[in-house]
Amino acid sequence: MIPVLLLFIPLVAGILGFFIKEQKAASNWAIVASVVTLLTAVIGIYAMPASMHQFEASWLPSIGASFSVALDGMSKMLVLLTAISMPLIFIATRNNNYSKPGVFYALMLLAQSGLMGVFISMDALLFYFFWELALIPVYFLSSIWGGEKRIAVTFKFFIYTFVGSLLMLVGILYVYIHTKDHSFAWSSFTNTDLLSGQETLPFFLFFIAFAIKMPIFPLHTWQPDAYEQAPTATTMVLSGVMVKMGLFAAIRWVLPLFPMATKTFAMPIVILSVIGMIYASLIAIKQDDIKRLIAYSSIAHIGLMAAAIFAGGTLGLQGVQVQMFNHGINVIGLWILANAIESTLGTRKLSELGGLATKAPTMAILFVVLAFANIALPLTNAFIGEFLLFNGLFQFNIWIAAAAGVSIILGAIYTLQMVQKVFFGELSAVTANATEINSYSKWVLIVIVIAVIALGVYPQPLIDLTKDSVNALLVIK
Repeated sequence: MIPVLLLFIPLVAGILGFFIKEQKAASNWAIVASVVTLLTAVIGIYAMPASMHQFEASWLPSIGASFSVALDGMSKMLVLLTAISMPLIFIATRNNNYSKPGVFYALMLLAQSGLMGVFISMDALLFYFFWELALIPVYFLSSIWGGEKRIAVTFKFFIYTFVGSLLMLVGILYVYIHTKDHSFAWSSFTNTDLLSGQETLPFFLFFIAFAIKMPIFPLHTWQPDAYEQAPTATTMVLSGVMVKMGLFAAIRWVLPLFPMATKTFAMPIVILSVIGMIYASLIAIKQDDIKRLIAYSSIAHIGLMAAAIFAGGTLGLQGVQVQMFNHGINVIGLWILANAIESTLGTRKLSELGGLATKAPTMAILFVVLAFANIALPLTNAFIGEFLLFNGLFQFNIWIAAAAGVSIILGAIYTLQMVQKVFFGELSAVTANATEINSYSKWVLIVIVIAVIALGVYPQPLIDLTKDSVNALLVIK
């Protein structure tokens, strides 16, 4: 029953949010709804019996589709990430003003409901339904409240994701007709009569859809523009949670459904992922816009996780699941700081900043901690995840692991370069009258920094949460 509540609390709250007109009331409504969802997730996962972690009801019995949702280790991790992220985002951006605020926050809550559905669906058709439910609100959020180039950028985002969704739907139908009981259930999809040679077509139909969402090079070109033009709160959802849809879907649907095709095409996919890591890191070094720099940094981090997924192995897959959570928390912290800088100073350009540490020392300290996490410094939460990811790549191919390791050096360059340009050096005309970060963002960032350090010192809870799902996946493969 817990999965149903996780779906319907943000869904109902989102629908009711459309009727709220005033900014403060809409913001408070979204915060309350997201906190209730978070409490439901925490209590449900840690205090309720396993029998409460799944639910199934008849949906479309004539075609073998059911409303089947469940919480296993991997979905618990991403449900927690989604549930934690939304109140942090709503509180940190509470001072942001929007036209039609009720509609804005309603769409954000609907996106949260869609994300929850993606992570807990155990029926392929239901998974596709929630995949679309998560994406559709983002189209409207970006096209209505985005930047000056929002229409063109949102159209590009729509084309990429629409094509990917269409390919996935065709792939779902292809696998469905090869199921033994003509069912959309995940258990039926992992037990088809597909021969090894028949896996190639559906493998690519699924893979391309998920590769666009991650995104993997060369299907990444929509992402930096979308992150730059979307309202910052939406960018946080996109970068912190929504890109995990592609990673999660590859583990949940591609690896167990198409084991032979995965082994056949693992090498080229891993190589493309590593190329994307290095390419994105080099582009990030040249960026003058903080949002675009963080966007390319995110591509590099996701590329490493994608490479580890298809490299396979216990350590690599465990690292992906741990790192999905840690990257989500860390990148949301970076976006909150980018939002604070832009809203306070009216610019995101590194060339116009400098010396901010003397005017906003608290912001500087918080930024430096998150910068260290972004380069996976030991004692930050990202360290254990990257250690496991590189260990998995090393076992797959030592030379690919070495090439991927170049991104560590490049990541340190662009991250520390960003810190230096924003917070150190001489004060600029823009930063001369800068003020400290607002209290909402400050307290949210303090919570994030505590999590970064706590999970860096003791990451075992994340590992324990997902180890059973990794072992189960390897048994299926």
